[in-house]
Amino acid sequence: MKLKHPILSYSNSDATYVEYDPAAIEVAGAVAQLIETAAPWAQVEHIGSTAIPGCAGKGIVDVMVMYPPDRLEATRTAIDALGFQRQKIGHIFPEERPMRVGALEHDGRRYRLHAHVIAASSPEVASLRRFRDLLCADSALRDAYQDKKRAILQSGMSEPRAYTRAKGDFITSVMGADSARH
Repeated sequence: MKLKHPILSYSNSDATYVEYDPAAIEVAGAVAQLIETAAPWAQVEHIGSTAIPGCAGKGIVDVMVMYPPDRLEATRTAIDALGFQRQKIGHIFPEERPMRVGALEHDGRRYRLHAHVIAASSPEVASLRRFRDLLCADSALRDAYQDKKRAILQSGMSEPRAYTRAKGDFITSVMGADSARH
């Protein structure tokens, strides 16, 4: 898929429950191609709920942008030049481990984007992959994650930072249980 539109402005909103959208895979692939063309030293990988077939979530397409040693500034600059923006609300990531936001239109729908800029050598890379891969491999675990997110929203918690904190316990328990098995 070729991007027909530039990266658009990000629109902040409360966390909502969005059913799985298979087009998010295409969107992530297009974003990866765009970023890897602008920053050929970087590798981009789809993460988050939209990377897990059948998993509902906030509907935000998350990618991790992994850069080699001494290329953080060049990577941030390349992503910013594409139109990605710095975060303005929620869990603000530091510039040493930034997250950029944006949006794009695909088939008449606007997709919000989170680009997590992470050193390729960071242990966070393996953690993000492991969580995604565990949920891809285990439909019961994926369903439990969706149940947790629904319960958080049904409790009335929809502010993005609070929502992220609330689902963190589930993520930590899954990662701890997986570590205990190995």
